[in-house]
Amino acid sequence: MTVQELLKEVAIAPVEKRAITNLDVLNEAYAYAKPSSFSRGMRIDLGELVILLISGTASIDDAGVSIHIGDFRAQCRRTFSNITALLKAEGATWKDIVRTSCYMRDIDRDYAEFNEERTAFYKAEGLDPLPASTGIQAKLCRPELLVEIEAIAMFRKPKTQE
Repeated sequence: MTVQELLKEVAIAPVEKRAITNLDVLNEAYAYAKPSSFSRGMRIDLGELVILLISGTASIDDAGVSIHIGDFRAQCRRTFSNITALLKAEGATWKDIVRTSCYMRDIDRDYAEFNEERTAFYKAEGLDPLPASTGIQAKLCRPELLVEIEAIAMFRKPKTQE
């Protein structure tokens, strides 16, 4: 039997994945062309292990409208709140976050405030250890947005979900 024939017989099952969202607090951004070409997040099930990949999330309301224009701290708080809601929709919390990438329009101007908001939020969530993280200056998808965060969470399914 050739290697090709053997590979056809031993078909590898695809990884189970599906888009995640929480439409009660965060909807698809209506300013994007339809259909939009991304999901708010992706859930990947690997047996008992679940990985959540949360797309860049910002200070957007449930109607897809940017909110807290010009208020960096309020945008940070709404961004953390939106990520919290996406995690909750999948049975996860910030304690399951292993990595964040934090994008700021002006990192020189805003990083100190960002770090204060993030530290206060993480302390309130009781995070220990803290997630791995990178701060990046970037032009964001909307000119009024000052901060955007993407996150990766990993957790084991409760025994009742298997």
